[in-house]
Amino acid sequence: VLLVESGGGLVQAGGSLRLSCAVSEYDIRSSCVAWFRAITFEERLGLAGIDKDGTTTYADSVKGRFTITKDNAKNALYLEMNSLAPEDTGMYYCAVDCPSPFPVNVLDSPEYTYWGQGTQVTVSS
Repeated sequence: VLLVESGGGLVQAGGSLRLSCAVSEYDIRSSCVAWFRAITFEERLGLAGIDKDGTTTYADSVKGRFTITKDNAKNALYLEMNSLAPEDTGMYYCAVDCPSPFPVNVLDSPEYTYWGQGTQVTVSS
């Protein structure tokens, strides 16, 4: 399974970016998917997720600014980010597959099996 993020870069505060995550060798149609931002080397903050039933969840810090979508035909997910601020700076990761048979917190990183390599987002003030 391969996840490849793209779309990161340098943007001024107030600007926008659209991240993409192309997924290979895994069908995301019935999968939970999410975007995370690295906080430390090991800890990742859940920003936006879509559960197996299609319900979206956002972290409070990005509600109203970020939008997660997925395109089942392209087997890809996206993160539209608007009104970016310097505190949004960091490495962004996409993740797919929550194998638990129980309801999951789609913003909880241990729930996910597969991860991308990350794409850097830098917001200048």
